[in-house]
Amino acid sequence: MTAPLSQSLPRRVLATCRNTWRSLTSMKTALVLLFLLAVAAMPGALLPQRDIDSQATAKYIDDHGTLGELMDKLQLFDVFKSIWFTSIYVLLFVSLVGCIVPRLGEHVRALRTPPVKTPRNLARMPRHTERESTEDPEALAATMLGNMRGWRKVSRAGGKGEADGVVTVSAEKGYLREAGNLLFHASLLGILVAIGVGHQFGYEGSRIVIAGDGGFCNSSSNYDTFRAGNLVDGTGLAPFCLRADDVQATFHPNGQPDMFRTEASYQDRDGLREDTWQKYSIEVNKPLRTEGVRVYMLGHGYAGTFTVTYPNGAVRTQTMQFAPQDKFSFLSSGALRFDPPGDLYRTEDERRAKQIGIEGLLAPTKRLDGSLLTSSFPAPNDPAVAVDVYQGDTGLDTGKPQNIFALSRDQIDSGRLVKKARVNLDVGQATTLEDGTQVRFDGVKNFAALQVSHNPEQGWTLGFAIGMLAGLIVSLTVKRRRVFARLTPREGGGTVVEIAGLARTDEAGWNEDFEELADRLVGRNATRPQRSDEEETN
Repeated sequence: MTAPLSQSLPRRVLATCRNTWRSLTSMKTALVLLFLLAVAAMPGALLPQRDIDSQATAKYIDDHGTLGELMDKLQLFDVFKSIWFTSIYVLLFVSLVGCIVPRLGEHVRALRTPPVKTPRNLARMPRHTERESTEDPEALAATMLGNMRGWRKVSRAGGKGEADGVVTVSAEKGYLREAGNLLFHASLLGILVAIGVGHQFGYEGSRIVIAGDGGFCNSSSNYDTFRAGNLVDGTGLAPFCLRADDVQATFHPNGQPDMFRTEASYQDRDGLREDTWQKYSIEVNKPLRTEGVRVYMLGHGYAGTFTVTYPNGAVRTQTMQFAPQDKFSFLSSGALRFDPPGDLYRTEDERRAKQIGIEGLLAPTKRLDGSLLTSSFPAPNDPAVAVDVYQGDTGLDTGKPQNIFALSRDQIDSGRLVKKARVNLDVGQATTLEDGTQVRFDGVKNFAALQVSHNPEQGWTLGFAIGMLAGLIVSLTVKRRRVFARLTPREGGGTVVEIAGLARTDEAGWNEDFEELADRLVGRNATRPQRSDEEETN
């Protein structure tokens, strides 16, 4: 016996690469990767994401301790930037390219290739019938070809293995099914490309806008958070400005939200040039679209207005948003920092030691459980606050970033910021510190959480999505059919027609309409052959 030849190392490597490529570019693998991509995206919808809400992400990690830290290491809070999500995304992209390109070439070759020749034994076909016609084979073949609109067909006279005078007809339709299938997968590939390009050239910015307190222009420095694609440096953004004239929030009697609305004024490119403003009502799922960007209203809340009156009569008023802690009652927490007038104190250190910090809770509709303030309804029917008033160095001059919704724990723990009062205040009520400084609660204003989004590939994404839907509909509704006919001249004139059909898809469904198709193809002059009782029994 001859020992089997062993492949060399380069050939084994080449074979392994070839087999891996074939497996990767198979339709089965593409479907598995598409399913995995959908599953991998689920944590991005169920868990807070750092890019969208860094504070909620940090709170989630703190609340879950070791589990939260482990989830963070697994990049579950940065799903769409994670290594594992990107790997699935890239593999799906490669799989679709390797799957579509060969199939596209095969489809083009199939369109250029005439239908296959008529088989010798048509009786073996799944669908088979016979007709008789008074026309001769050539004339009947022309009639059949004329009755097959929408089919790719060919007529052949004679040929190898055929008797003299026999004419065969071959026809096929349903090529649009494969075209629809290719359109679906090509559109899916296009969506992946559009999303990837959109992330590179797009940007998103979020900004809290308090009703009646001015607005902002589209500059990266004017946003509370700004996320830009790798190819966007934050300059040269679409020119527009926006201000919130009014922010409205209505609720059902049970406290469920009814409608959030921002009555906005905005200037586009022409408005900035001519100093004119346009009106628009921004609602949830009804964004403002201008200069290629979309402005969404993501949320709503309340901002507290406080006035600090210093011993020399100087007045400082500030309105600051409070972060909702209870999504039902809108009980919110926040903080404010006031810098005293420069002429009130002689030195910078003395001025810094007299800064005012306010921290506490804001209730839209006051309800007291003993001395504990809470809220009974999300609308501002009876606003009140429960605040701690601090005096000292708030840390504004340290250069360290601070949470706008809380005072610096470092400043408080070190004694540089000292609590001077803890009070509950209704609208218009005030408290006076020992040095004569007065802190008054003036009321609340509505604020809107807006998001500005720019995706230059949004139109392409929509177009590819429509292409996916169209391709899916075509691939599910169009049926592949093949028809063969052999026209044999009959002694004494006329033609015996043998017709066979082959369903490339849903074979069990091609029963009734096959006979109708045969009658339509041979025309009105054809009849079905008469069979004896013995033949019908057989």
